[in-house]
Amino acid sequence: MSAPGRAPLEVLRQRLDPAQAALIPAHVTLCREDELSALDVDALVTRIHTWPHGTLTLAFGAPQRFQGHGVLLPGVQGDDAFQRLRQWLLADPAARVHHAHLTLAHPRNPRAPGNTDAALAGVPTALRLGFAQVALVQQAGAEPWQVLWQAPLGGLGHVLPGPGLLG
Repeated sequence: MSAPGRAPLEVLRQRLDPAQAALIPAHVTLCREDELSALDVDALVTRIHTWPHGTLTLAFGAPQRFQGHGVLLPGVQGDDAFQRLRQWLLADPAARVHHAHLTLAHPRNPRAPGNTDAALAGVPTALRLGFAQVALVQQAGAEPWQVLWQAPLGGLGHVLPGPGLLG
């Protein structure tokens, strides 16, 4: 996710769910761990680098509550490209459908005092973000998620360790 798009989301996530914001930055989950477990990491990185379409652009709609106090921004544009990217990376044209979304508050965490309908009223109802890199992340227990590596989407750069977003 581009840095300009990330900053306002992080402020909002801190207000709505500081516990989740402390665990992992705003991101869109591209693939679940059960989908990645059988894949060769080198082959996955090659597929990331050879994605022929470059940056993935997604648009998100108005916030929606789920499972009580959970809040997400649903993907409203770019889902076809998102599904094609999933199929490309997983090398599986029949990969299960997983819709793009940004989770602002996760229902597994206690409801934060700032997670109110009034706070949601100020959330943009249309948000367009570009995703130019993919990261592999891992969580140990209840610790913050760690970025194992990140790579530019459709780029020829090097695999970089360090902070990044699964996106």
